[in-house]
Amino acid sequence: MHNLIFLAQTVPEGRVFGLDSQTLISIGIQLFNAILLAVVLGYLLYKPVKEFMQNRTNRIQSQLDDAEATMEKANQLIAQYNAKLKDIEKERAEILNAARWDASENSKVIIEEAKREAEAIIKRARERVAADQQRLKEETRRHIIELAALIAEKYITANIGEQEQNQIFEETLAQMEEIRWQN
Repeated sequence: MHNLIFLAQTVPEGRVFGLDSQTLISIGIQLFNAILLAVVLGYLLYKPVKEFMQNRTNRIQSQLDDAEATMEKANQLIAQYNAKLKDIEKERAEILNAARWDASENSKVIIEEAKREAEAIIKRARERVAADQQRLKEETRRHIIELAALIAEKYITANIGEQEQNQIFEETLAQMEEIRWQN
């Protein structure tokens, strides 16, 4: 602070500072010191800072390259997955078509089998009806024969005597024996 007061006293009136030889020498020394300091610091720090910056640049570049390679791999995987999805979609469509075809074939087989069973049921029903009709005809014939025999018996007993009955019985018995021998 003391120097500042001294300098302020030596400055001529009306000027901010005095431009004398002492001031010029001081400015020169300070300029020389600044240049010397810049050269020494540049010499000492230039290589390490340059290496640090180069390493940093290389590291950033390698990260960018890695990111680019990763992005390329991701794009390849996306393309592979899209291709697989298309293949899966095709396979799904093929499976569905095959299943539909199988279902159609199975339904045809089932329908044919049902038709055959229906025809067999109808045939068995017709056979049963025919058998029932035949049985009913036979039973009806027997009943008619029985009724005719009863009517004939009542008629014969009412109109024919015992001697005539024995004669008819003998004739009928003879006829039955002849029929048995012929069979």
